[in-house]
Amino acid sequence: AGFALGSLATVSVIAINSRFFKRIPNSEWIHPQMIAKKRWIKGVVTSVGDGDGFRLYHTPGPFWRWPLKLRKVPDNTKDLKDETISIRLAGVDAPEGSHFGKIAQPYSSEALVWLKNEVEGKRLWVQLIRRDQYNRVVSIPVHPPRIPFLKASASRCVSIAMLSAGYATTYEQSGAEYGRWGKEEFLKYEEVARNAKRGMWASKVALESPAEYKKRHRLGEGDAVNDKEPRATKKPP
Repeated sequence: AGFALGSLATVSVIAINSRFFKRIPNSEWIHPQMIAKKRWIKGVVTSVGDGDGFRLYHTPGPFWRWPLKLRKVPDNTKDLKDETISIRLAGVDAPEGSHFGKIAQPYSSEALVWLKNEVEGKRLWVQLIRRDQYNRVVSIPVHPPRIPFLKASASRCVSIAMLSAGYATTYEQSGAEYGRWGKEEFLKYEEVARNAKRGMWASKVALESPAEYKKRHRLGEGDAVNDKEPRATKKPP
């Protein structure tokens, strides 16, 4: 009986350590079960790479903040190498920046600046949803609730905040996830921003959505211009 109890205690300690205290260095260390269960993890955003993605340094357990700050988030590129999780915001599409020889979409730089101001250097909770084709972890990121142990409101959800600011559209392609708020809530915030002419919706011309932009490049159309009006799935009112 004593041996059995000791074994059970050992297993319990290992499980608790793995669940609450063991740091996840990068996306390669995220077990499929964590994604299947849509686990929440917390961390600090160390950098923002584009309008809808950032790097998160996982900070499990205690001792990351004063007055008992015994653990530290690295602040230089060398120490952060292979030590952050690449996060892709779930439920939204921001204007695409220039890469792989493609011309940037209008408002891509503004979307990047907005996201940097919103999350860089800040502590977030993220709900792991799935892994995409670029090995990023599609996630629902939220700022911690102002009152501990309460659920975060919609305004604390980074994806919804970006829609509300007018720097993203609702992602509606296959596999889209919207957390506990649901697709209709995301579309509602996008519609309000568009009607208020916030962010990219202040444009005087029709805008090609990020989804249409990516589809056009996948089909190999590049930046060719035809005789018809430019394709635009979203128009300012």
